[in-house]
Amino acid sequence: MLPPNPLIDQFLLEGCMRCPKGATPACKVHRWTDILEFLRQLLLETELQEERKWGMPTYTLNGKNVVILGVFKESCVLSFLKGGLLEDPYQILERPGPNSQEGRFIRFTQLSQAQEIEEKIKEYLHQAIAVERSGKKSGTKPALPVLPEELLQKFAEHPGLETAFFALIPGRQRGYVMHFSEAKQSTTRLNRIEKYVPKIFVGKGMLD
Repeated sequence: MLPPNPLIDQFLLEGCMRCPKGATPACKVHRWTDILEFLRQLLLETELQEERKWGMPTYTLNGKNVVILGVFKESCVLSFLKGGLLEDPYQILERPGPNSQEGRFIRFTQLSQAQEIEEKIKEYLHQAIAVERSGKKSGTKPALPVLPEELLQKFAEHPGLETAFFALIPGRQRGYVMHFSEAKQSTTRLNRIEKYVPKIFVGKGMLD
């Protein structure tokens, strides 16, 4: 078992700190602490390295992101970055969106739910590690539209934004780029991008 990362202890106490509710009783992380701690222990039993990226617990293999623990208002999720390459014999993987190609997640709302499928979760984790080690990649992805200069400007202004943007599933990347580029005026493009910076940082699409 790998040693836990103290930054994840901080996450469980304070949240991702990307909204004003961080470090307050209103932070949604507190609603799912028992499930997150349970899933974290399963992850620590694997060979994955525990890190914190974009404010969230992220588990990597040789520097590559494999699994993320995600938190939403109505649930928390175990998110597989290459979930589209996993076999799903128990039909428990969900797509983040209808156009999702790679990402898949298992959704939880109760600790008992996670405990009941503990062995299944371990199977999916072992699968995810094997897929990452194999170097497998999903099929050819549609080309991403040309990024507007204003988005590149925002990448420079907001440390970590570029990494967060390219961590989004391709469909969400394309949706953002098309929305930003539709604006005729540079000022409008900048305003549109700035509006969605918080969503991009937490891995959400425009309509999430």
